[in-house]
Amino acid sequence: MARRPRTPVDGHLTEHSTGIEHVTELIRHTVPPLHPAGVPFIAGSLGVAAVGRRRRWIRVPALLTAAACAGFFRHPPRVPPTTEAVAVAPADGEVTLVDTHVPPAELGLGSEPLPRVSIFLSVFDAHVQRAPLPGVVDTVVHTDGQFLSADLPEASDRNERSSLRLATEYGPIGVVQIAGMVARRIRTDAGPGDSLELGQTYGIIRFGSRVDTYFPTGTELTVYSGQRAIAAETVIARLQ
Repeated sequence: MARRPRTPVDGHLTEHSTGIEHVTELIRHTVPPLHPAGVPFIAGSLGVAAVGRRRRWIRVPALLTAAACAGFFRHPPRVPPTTEAVAVAPADGEVTLVDTHVPPAELGLGSEPLPRVSIFLSVFDAHVQRAPLPGVVDTVVHTDGQFLSADLPEASDRNERSSLRLATEYGPIGVVQIAGMVARRIRTDAGPGDSLELGQTYGIIRFGSRVDTYFPTGTELTVYSGQRAIAAETVIARLQ
């Protein structure tokens, strides 16, 4: 669940705190925590660095890989808005599509075009996904095969995706995690019957590439193509 970052008072930093405690708390605020999905990648890279510690050509690339993975799998704290009837971005990245589009059939949202916001995640973005609205998970369908992606020309036609349908007080919405060919792997931790709070982390895409959110008809989309979105904080839609 997205939580408010701790303040010095929350962390019990007072005038009597030691220098070590102060430095520790500053590190906690500055260095974001790590998503568990990144642990095997970082541990593996560090293991290679340890084994090849006497060989610079092995040690240095392995340490750089571990550092890159630590940045990629970061899980920064976020503070969702308190405004009613708004949806937040489910991912960090660039808004690439703000349109209407027929949702994937597995979401069960019908065959008519619905308001959609697509966010593209580069390798420099945090890759965790967060609930755009509070609600209860209806279904989660994982697809690992071929499907057309005509409106994302840079993507291959062979992708992996995970489609989550969320029941909200404004009607059902769909959130689709999409990964490309390179090291594709999607992790969706939420399942049918789970309750998600606004901005709560529910999954991660390892190494790319986009998240689509489908809203009920009549939803006002509040972002534009090319805008940068911050997961759990940027308001992407207002609902009725």
